[in-house]
Amino acid sequence: MNTEESTQSFDWVYYVLGIVAGILIAASVTGSVLSSIAGGIVGLIISALFLNKIVKGRTY
Repeated sequence: MNTEESTQSFDWVYYVLGIVAGILIAASVTGSVLSSIAGGIVGLIISALFLNKIVKGRTY
């Protein structure tokens, strides 16, 4: 019998969490829609850095 492990990529979860956290933090601090969008972009960038630099190569 051949058994292959199913490795699903859950990287999208980190990106979504980064965007949502960035939007919520920017909205609560400034209360502006434009800064909420900028906060979402910053959150996306931080989550990409986290995935590509900190957890790159880790096995789950």
